[in-house]
Amino acid sequence: MFKRICKITFITHGATVNSINGVVSDSIKYPKINDIGQEEIEKVCKHLASREVAYDSIYTSPYASCTQSAHIIAKMFKKKPIPIDLLGRNHGEWQGQLYPDLFEEQGVSILTKTPKNGETLKHFNKRVSKMIDKLIEENAGNRIIVVTTPEVIQSELARVLDL
Repeated sequence: MFKRICKITFITHGATVNSINGVVSDSIKYPKINDIGQEEIEKVCKHLASREVAYDSIYTSPYASCTQSAHIIAKMFKKKPIPIDLLGRNHGEWQGQLYPDLFEEQGVSILTKTPKNGETLKHFNKRVSKMIDKLIEENAGNRIIVVTTPEVIQSELARVLDL
C-alpha cells in the first residue's frame, strides 16, 4: 500500500512571453509572467481556495516567473514563499531557440539528447529527485505547494509513475 509522507501540490508558473512563443529559456531573471500568466495564477488561486485545504509551506524555484507566481499564491494563504534551488534543465546551446525549430531540425530524439554545454536528462532527473526527496524529508506529515517549471514537474511525475 502507498504510504504518503508528505503531500505536494505542484504548480507551474504562469505564462510568460517565452512559454507562449515556445522559446527555450534557462534565464532566472527573465521573463516574468505576463497578463495571461497573471490570469492563470489567479484561476489557480480560486481553485486552491475552493478546495479549502490548508498548506504548511509554499516553495518556489528561483526563476522570476516562479517567484512571481508563488508570491501571488502565498499572499492568498498569508504565507511567505520559501526559495529553493530547484532549477530546470540546463539547455546549453539550445538557449533562446524555439522548440518547434529544434524538433524540426532534430526530430523527436531531441527529447533525450544532451545539448552542447547543457545537462544530460539523466543528471537533470537525478538532481530534481534529490531536491524533492529533501523537501519530503523536511516536510514529513505536511502539505506543501511547490511552484516550479513544467519540466521539473514532468521529471518528478515520470519518477513517481516509474516511466
